[in-house]
Amino acid sequence: MIGPQRAPGWWHRLDVTVRDLPLGLLLLAGSFLPALHGKGTQVGDLPTRPFDVLTIAVLGLECLPLAGRRRWPALSLALVSLGFAVDQLRGYHSVAGTALPLALISAGAHLERHRRVTALVCSAAYVPLAVALYRLGSGGETVSGFVTFYLVLVLAWGVGAWLRSTRAAEAERRRRVAEDTRTAERTRIARELHDVVTHHVTAMVVQAEAARYLTAAPDRLDRTLTAVSDTGRRAISDLRHLLDLLDPDHGTDTGGRTPPAGRLLTLVEQTRRAGQPVEFTEEGTPSPSAGSADLVAYRVVQEALTNALKYAHGSRTSVRVRHDAKEITVEVGTDGSGPATASVGGSGRGLAGLRERVAVLGGEFSAGATDDGRFVVRARIPAGSPA
Repeated sequence: MIGPQRAPGWWHRLDVTVRDLPLGLLLLAGSFLPALHGKGTQVGDLPTRPFDVLTIAVLGLECLPLAGRRRWPALSLALVSLGFAVDQLRGYHSVAGTALPLALISAGAHLERHRRVTALVCSAAYVPLAVALYRLGSGGETVSGFVTFYLVLVLAWGVGAWLRSTRAAEAERRRRVAEDTRTAERTRIARELHDVVTHHVTAMVVQAEAARYLTAAPDRLDRTLTAVSDTGRRAISDLRHLLDLLDPDHGTDTGGRTPPAGRLLTLVEQTRRAGQPVEFTEEGTPSPSAGSADLVAYRVVQEALTNALKYAHGSRTSVRVRHDAKEITVEVGTDGSGPATASVGGSGRGLAGLRERVAVLGGEFSAGATDDGRFVVRARIPAGSPA
């Protein structure tokens, strides 16, 4: 037995013609109710006549094509209009005549091609029908009555056209939202790649350059090459982790998505091995509910140390990170000239990308030279934002 909650899903899986058929069957059945005889649409003043042998075919021609009103709107409108014309000319005046405005609404909403031609043909076909009904009648119906009914039909078409334009506008809105979402996701991935690749590759380049001058000191050369290998392995690990996030089957464990605070020390040690003197201070205990604030703080330190290696290699650098219940504060300062012009502009990544990341979480970010000649990156990141 299908429960009430499963019925809608089951119903929508049926073919559209099957779902549209009950409306036509309902009108057809209602047309044969004795209480509704002669109570339907009447154009002109032909007297109502009782049903005869032809009635079943005429009413079926009016009602059953509604099953195809969305899949074949033009054909459905043509058949319903033909049945309506015979209904009026024969004087049945059945409630099946309601099928005509329904078919017009569906055609206005779902017809994709030759819409103007269809509207003109229907308008032209109405003229001989009105003339025939006028001549067959007793003259009680005035021209204004025929014009009024025509305007009702035009209104039905207009309602369908409005539904069509509304549906198209909603589809366009959803398309724009999907495109904006894809663009934002591509930007996020590009920033992650920038942070991971730039830091590790910069460290490897600096270490490799230093190794060229250590050929006379095998022990130091071996340590330097080992550091290069370790940096490369970490780069591969970080890249694999980032690519795993693009795989929808990578699992639901989110514990490894955000670099834990303990990795800040690893990051600092890696920068030290690349020849950058770094003083590291960490206060407080990282909150388990910090959310994506931990990741952003990690990226701020990572980008600042990368820029220190690139633009002020060998200069003293200090890293201070403070955790509390409400926010994470990061400050990275480097002696000497900083990367103000090289990193803040350009592609929108680097420090500019960090500014956007921090702003999304409602924090504050600044990067620039101080009066004493240091380049300082500061960030205040509210904790507790979802990753």
